[in-house]
Amino acid sequence: MKADSKGVLTGAHFIDGDYACGEGAIAAGCRFAAGYPITPSTEVVERIAARFPHCGGIFIQMEDELASSIAILGAVWGGAKAMTVTSGPGFSLMMEHIGLACMTETPVVFVDVQRGGPSTGLPTLPAQADMMQARWGSHGDYEIIALCPNSPQECFDLTIHAFNLSEQYRVPVMFMMDECVGHMTERVVIPPAEEINIYPRRYTTAKPGEYLPYLPDADLVPPIAKAGDSYNFHITGLTHNEKGYPVMNAECQEKCVRRLVDKIRLNADKIVKFEEEETEDCDVVVVSYGITSRVALWAIQKAKEKGIKVGNLRLITVWPFPEKRIKQIAEKVKAFVIPEINYGQVYFELERVVGGKAPVHLVPHGGGAVHNPEVIYQKILEAVK
Repeated sequence: MKADSKGVLTGAHFIDGDYACGEGAIAAGCRFAAGYPITPSTEVVERIAARFPHCGGIFIQMEDELASSIAILGAVWGGAKAMTVTSGPGFSLMMEHIGLACMTETPVVFVDVQRGGPSTGLPTLPAQADMMQARWGSHGDYEIIALCPNSPQECFDLTIHAFNLSEQYRVPVMFMMDECVGHMTERVVIPPAEEINIYPRRYTTAKPGEYLPYLPDADLVPPIAKAGDSYNFHITGLTHNEKGYPVMNAECQEKCVRRLVDKIRLNADKIVKFEEEETEDCDVVVVSYGITSRVALWAIQKAKEKGIKVGNLRLITVWPFPEKRIKQIAEKVKAFVIPEINYGQVYFELERVVGGKAPVHLVPHGGGAVHNPEVIYQKILEAVK
């Protein structure tokens, strides 16, 4: 289906990544948002709050992040597309409800505009230190999807993609911006509504009384009931059967949680997005994401000018991780270099997937600023020695 024209500001705009994310959410059909002000994410919901009255949406500033993250789950079950927006400490508070969204298979989007931590940390300065929290922050076994834009244009485009993925797989999607991308102002082109593809909510065709809320289709994703259409069913965070009723035994746990994991892992090839350049015939590959992928371009170009064969792999989808492609590259490359604005998070996943077939060199940064590209360049030189 196509986007609702009431929510699409077609044209060229000069806006920052936070505003572009808000516009992407509205274009994707989001009509409910709840949040609590926290730097550097507040501008996303400021934009949404200003725009929602013109397209039939509701924004609520809740008393805290816990209230915000549970409100959006309720909104989805009430029939809306919904999101919340936060940063570092607020993201930590939302973890229990992210787990609940996974267990109840609630299609919802969590936007995290990352800043320096831990604790209150650096409220106005960048980091990429929430990447592992996005993947493993809540307790138990589950799978999520996490996207990383590197420009305001992608903040618009990938927010739409995030909502589409959440609906397709009935899973919470983490939209992992960073302060630099969120506050970076660039040209953003918003296409006409008829050019924006929206994944429709998959409603059940079963009759009320016959509907099983957790009976999956062939792709392991169950259709959802339409609010107000006389469906009565049970939704719980407890381990449950296809009726949604709690069942406390190992057999039900295996059936229930295995499907939550498999519906993402078995579809990883369809979900994963990345960009690569010159990775087929190179000595070293630089793996990066978010704002760091833009900083790394200078180092890559300088290395090429020195005659070094350098490939570039930019992660757009970080979770699920692009294991298949990384393993293919690891068979023929001499080394990997991964700069991150943290002390090694995605680095450990890259090292695991490479499996010792090539050295993996981390270029860490504690946050508060982006890398000096010269440091990345020097690490490339070290990697090819």
